[in-house]
Amino acid sequence: MPEVLLSEDDGAVRVLRLNRPEKLNALNTALTRALHDALLEADRDPGVHALVLAGSGRGFCAGADLSEFGHLTPDNPAAVLERAELTSRTQSLLRELSTPVVSVVRGAAVGGGAGLAIGADMTVVATDVRFGYPELKHSIVPAVVMTGLQRQLGPKLAFELISLGRMLTAREMLELGLANRVAGPGDLLDEGLRIARRWAESSPLAMAATKTLFHRVAELPYAEAMRAGRDVNVIMRGFRERR
Repeated sequence: MPEVLLSEDDGAVRVLRLNRPEKLNALNTALTRALHDALLEADRDPGVHALVLAGSGRGFCAGADLSEFGHLTPDNPAAVLERAELTSRTQSLLRELSTPVVSVVRGAAVGGGAGLAIGADMTVVATDVRFGYPELKHSIVPAVVMTGLQRQLGPKLAFELISLGRMLTAREMLELGLANRVAGPGDLLDEGLRIARRWAESSPLAMAATKTLFHRVAELPYAEAMRAGRDVNVIMRGFRERR
């Protein structure tokens, strides 16, 4: 049986590739757990300074694998809770890692796949991307991905996407700030690697502090955010000597 997640190192850059192309890389429990564990493993590896998240085949990720929903019912509460916690942890990890992550996204990026796409620190999309949250069409609530979408888009447009199932193109994603770059499908991975290699040139300590502080100040009132920045400013003086 093929591995559901492929891992390959390019110097100090690790490429993680969702590998269920026949299912458009839909997130079943095995793939979700493999991705969760691989992200944590990469973050602990001192030789990995940046991550690229990609999908195999013609799509990035078609969201949750609906074929598993047959046993994820109120009659099996332990399995429902376990899967919900695993999904939530995995979606949150991209932001919580000290290692920066760039997602390279082509074809379908919907539901949980859309959450992974924009949950990365930077996102490169292909010209053929189809991005959105169609869960309500399947009587499913886009619960776990809602937080990240609201914070990146604001309430009005975020609600439009999740309530109407509106799909975004590459150009729309770029204009709305959900994507950093647009590339042709054949150039997508190379563009992601260019970003990741630039990150990998930086001090890992400085990069980790930058990423942590970036997300921390977003949640703080202005005065507290400035104090947090001041504290890191003091600490960073030792980074050059410790590199």
